[in-house]
Formats: sequence, structure tokens, C-alpha cells
Amino acid sequence: MKIAIVSLTENGRKISLKIAEKLSNSHTLTRFTYEKYTDSAAVAFSELKSVIASNFDQFDAIIFVCACGIAVRMIAPHIVSKFSDPAVVVIDEQGKFAVSLLSGHIGGANALTEKIAQLIGALPVITTATDVGGKFSPDSFASANNLYICEPDLAKEIASLIVNSKKIGFYCEYDYINFSEEYFNDNSDIGICISRNMTKNPFKKTLHLVPKNIIIGVGCKKNTPPEMLENFILNNLADNDIEIFRLKKICSINIKQNEKAISEFYSEYFVPAEFFSSEELMKAQGEFSSSEFVMKTTGADNICERSAVCGGGKLIVRKIAENGMTFAAAEEELVIDFERRIL
Repeated sequence: MKIAIVSLTENGRKISLKIAEKLSNSHTLTRFTYEKYTDSAAVAFSELKSVIASNFDQFDAIIFVCACGIAVRMIAPHIVSKFSDPAVVVIDEQGKFAVSLLSGHIGGANALTEKIAQLIGALPVITTATDVGGKFSPDSFASANNLYICEPDLAKEIASLIVNSKKIGFYCEYDYINFSEEYFNDNSDIGICISRNMTKNPFKKTLHLVPKNIIIGVGCKKNTPPEMLENFILNNLADNDIEIFRLKKICSINIKQNEKAISEFYSEYFVPAEFFSSEELMKAQGEFSSSEFVMKTTGADNICERSAVCGGGKLIVRKIAENGMTFAAAEEELVIDFERRIL
């Protein structure tokens, strides 16, 4: 998780440093401090408004150490949707309260709030209805299990039913654990379906939650035009009935880490990227196609298939080659956990 911590005062700076020290092992952190109260490990700023405008969509989460009113005014012009906005958490200047302000479920602000509160000894303040009542939330459940919500409005309807103590249906094509029958029954007209197939409708009103567990491996010649690689990837996804939103990761060999065509693809589609050395690729387990030329030039006999498997999946689409570009896809094993949290 990529997190920004913003502070305005000396005490706020101290709190931001404390948070950074405790979260640095598990997250990528950038501290932004007002120029009068800064330190060598932080990015100093003179105007808060411009800092937030420049960085609002660059982080997964923003932690403000200031009054809630200041944070609200700063983020208000940039809020778009709970499906794209970063998590926003506010901590008061004394570190007594941690408030989940924006993107509580899908963005992970509620979970981040609880974690920060525990780390600094603050009281977590969470106001989302399902969390206040300690109930199942389709939004947070989907986010924690890396599931894509196909019908956001239906997710809201289901959340409303659960808040009002109504039960919903549940259908899942994957293994799942920590299931609670408190919120589900078999005879509901409305329910959740976890499947690769978005046309499967086990209920009259079906909320489709689709796993984002596809890892693609790619390779390309140097200076391949970005548009060419983009079309190549999208066409192969479509040919294999894989929706773009199912991508969890794009992988390749580390010598392609700065290849413009690859970097532009994962930047445009917000897909995390991972790169492996030739030695790591050659240790991948399985049967792969082999190329002597690729072996000579890169040190690995196959880039796309091996990198997809190294990314954590089981190969489901073998090497496809075209105009110096290669593509393969793997699917990560999935176990749904009803008690999994985002952080």
C-alpha cells in the first residue's frame, strides 16, 4: 500500500514520524510536512492545497494529522468515487483519535484507521453502518478478497438489507473459510455470486463478484510501440475471455523494467508490475516452451510463461507470439476468507 502522511505542526510532524516508523516495514510511505516543521526524512511544502491537488490520486491512502475540517476542505475538490478515491484517515494533533474519513470499505480506510489507532494508542472512529453494527459488508469483503464488484448499486442494496437484519443468498465457485450463516440463506431472491462467469445468475438479483487473480507475463522487443503492445495484450485477453479488471499483476524479466511499452500499459490500466531476474525465471516450476535465441539474449529460455508463473499463478494461457511480442496468462489459486481484512 502506498501511503502519504501529511502534517502541519511540530506535534503533527512527531506523530507522522511515529506512524511512518511503525508502518514502514509493510507499506511504502511518504511524509509531507509543512516547511516550518519538517525534517530530513520528509518532503517539505509551503501550501497544503497544492500538495493535495498533486498527490490525491498518486497514493492508495492519505493520512492527515490535523483537524477534520482542514482535511475535508483539501480533499473535497478531488473526490470522484469510492471505487477510485484513496483511503483518507484523519488524526488529531494530540494523537487521541483516528477518524476514517473517506473510502472506508473499498479503499481500506476503516482497516487502516484501526491499525493506526492500535499503533499509536488512539481511539478509532468509524461511522460506516455495517461496521458500527459489526455486520458483513459486501464492499469491504470484496476488497479484502480482491474481488471486482460488477454491480455497485446492487452492492449498496445488499448492504442496506444486511444493516436492516435481512438475509441474502450466497453462491461461490471457490473454496471459502470462516463462513457465517448469520447473513445468508438458500432461498433469497437477491444474493452474491463469486465466479469467473458474469452471466451466471443464481438469484433473481445477483451481485457478481469476480476474482482479480489473473497474472499475465509479457515480453517484447526493445522500443516496441506502446500502442502495439497494448492492443496485443487486450486482444489476447479478449480471445481468452479474460476481462481487463481481472488482472492482478503484469510480469516480465527485469531487463524490461524500463521498457516504455510495458510501463505505459501498467500505468494506464493501474495494474501492479513485477519483474524477475533470468535466474528467478529459470527456477519456475512447470513445463514451458523454450527458445535458444531468447536464452542467449536474456539468460532465460522463456519470458512470458515463466514470469506469469513466477508471479504466483498456474499457467492457463500458453505462449502467444506476434511481431516480437509474447503473452501468457496464469491464474492464482483463490480461497475466500470471510474474516480477511484489507491491511
